[in-house]
Amino acid sequence: MESFLYQATIYLGAAVIAVPLAARLGLGSVLGYLVAGIIIGPVTGLVGSETQDLQHFAEFGVVMMLFLIGLELEPRTLWAMRTRLLGLGGLQIFITGGVIMWVAMLAGETTQTALAVGMILALSSTAIVLQTLTEKGLVQTQGGRNVFSVLLSQDIAVIPMLAILPLLAVRSPVLLNPDGSMSRASDPDHHGDGHGVFSLLEGMPGWAVTLATLAAVALIILAGVFLTRPVFRYIHHARLREMYTALALLMVVSIAVVMEVVGLSPALGTFLAGVVLANSEFRHELESDLEPFKGLLLGLFFITVGAGFDFGAFFKDWGDIIGLTILLIGIKGVILYFLARLWRLKPHDRWLFTLSLSQAGEFGFVLISFALAAGVLTPGMGQKLLLVIALSMLITPLLFILYEYRARRMKTEVEAEPDEINEDGPVIIAGIGRFGQIVNRLVQSAGFKTVVLDADLETVQMMRKFGFRGFFGDPTRPDLLKAAGIAEARVLVVALDDKAAAVRLVSYARKERPDLHIVARARDRVHVFELYQAGANDIVRELFDSSLRAGRYVLENLGLSDYEAAQAEDMFYHHDRENMIELAPLWKPGVPVEQNPDYISRARELNNELETALASRQQRNEKAPQRGGRRGLVSSGEKQG
Repeated sequence: MESFLYQATIYLGAAVIAVPLAARLGLGSVLGYLVAGIIIGPVTGLVGSETQDLQHFAEFGVVMMLFLIGLELEPRTLWAMRTRLLGLGGLQIFITGGVIMWVAMLAGETTQTALAVGMILALSSTAIVLQTLTEKGLVQTQGGRNVFSVLLSQDIAVIPMLAILPLLAVRSPVLLNPDGSMSRASDPDHHGDGHGVFSLLEGMPGWAVTLATLAAVALIILAGVFLTRPVFRYIHHARLREMYTALALLMVVSIAVVMEVVGLSPALGTFLAGVVLANSEFRHELESDLEPFKGLLLGLFFITVGAGFDFGAFFKDWGDIIGLTILLIGIKGVILYFLARLWRLKPHDRWLFTLSLSQAGEFGFVLISFALAAGVLTPGMGQKLLLVIALSMLITPLLFILYEYRARRMKTEVEAEPDEINEDGPVIIAGIGRFGQIVNRLVQSAGFKTVVLDADLETVQMMRKFGFRGFFGDPTRPDLLKAAGIAEARVLVVALDDKAAAVRLVSYARKERPDLHIVARARDRVHVFELYQAGANDIVRELFDSSLRAGRYVLENLGLSDYEAAQAEDMFYHHDRENMIELAPLWKPGVPVEQNPDYISRARELNNELETALASRQQRNEKAPQRGGRRGLVSSGEKQG
């Protein structure tokens, strides 16, 4: 017990220290976990042989992750992905495995061994890649969706790989011991635990194995469709929150056990169960129950990968290990880039697809263990492959950093070639997002000509498809503003997402044209003050009008008449506008509001005045005759002066 608590303290302490630091440095949590594992394992020796056993336990993080992903995919969505699953994913596995097999044969390996190496190294790391994509918000991008399709195809491909490996046996089996060493299966004193090869179907004829496999898949589908509702209702009557968590864990673990018994991937089984339950009313309950366990177990898995890296074996043959790892990433990268171009991915999605899948994966550990037990690989080859896979996984976070650097470079290169602006008009609109689009459509519908500038090429191209003319380029660049006709324009609308860029544009435009009327969008009160000082005439808080309308609806449903609610809305609007103008001189740039006592004191006084005014208005309304009818919404512009 004391040893367990000590080890738990080491693992948790390393994660708590390293992961937040890595996240703050912009390196991502995965690299933090891996570095933490290296520090407490090979570097300091605080953890030892238990890492191998912990890794088997932590693999449930991968299983839970795929179950939760399955919950987000309805069956029809999965069916819609069939082209990417079979086409893109299938091609990646086939081509990558074939090329690596060819390279291994050139290095002198037998056909059987080369085929096994090709299958093992064709896979990528589902755990690291999906976790990093989720953290960086890239899952729903075109590149992210294609990456997920390939990873899912690889997980499915593990099944036939496990079936093929025993057919390639050319030597006596070898088993992995818990301490990472290897021993012959024929040795009477070997310490192998047989992890990854246990199956109740071992020795059965092929037709029986096939039937049992199909029966297991059918059992999972039928249980998901017919058993979950009555079981959840039964648990619901207990009125105990922890029982929902226990049931969610039971579902995942039991499915994993069933899949392992028939020799299939537990991750694939739980993914299938998640897809079956995607339309269930219990989906969100399962997600909330399993999310903490998934995150913790995935973190533990990454730590064990780092802690299990054998630096002793690595330094004995470091040149070959590094060379093989670079060769592997290079081969997979070239093939992935070719497939990305074949699938016509956009440049930034192409690089995401290429760099995120260039490593080997955690399923490679399972396949190596299986190949050693089947006598397909020699112990030396198995040890070398383990190190190559582990090193490539350690490099993966750096590949994502390279992608982000490349994405920034590509954006800069594109921005260096703006459109040639050959039109002018009385209104210039800088920024054509949701806010700018509405302004542009309204002004054009009234018969006035606009010149639209935006730094997002995709947005400009989308505008053109719907018949709206726009120009690609950075609106804050003086040369583009001059080309757009700022010298003759009557109104400049600043609707940029970047707060600092909006302030710079307003400041520059005010210096160039003191008589120009500037309408600017603000994100919040501080941004209002910044734009006010920069010289904007009308400052519109983007959520102000919609919030006022929502508040009016609330008042109407609390018993106020339409007229009373509209009056309260109108009074709040005018009072807030006056407050903003009065507070603007008290605001100090670079000083947090909570550290500005003059601002806080005056804001409190103005809030009290508003409450008093609203109360007085309500009392007058109670005495006066009621009038009905709705009025139009007023502008939320904050007039300067």
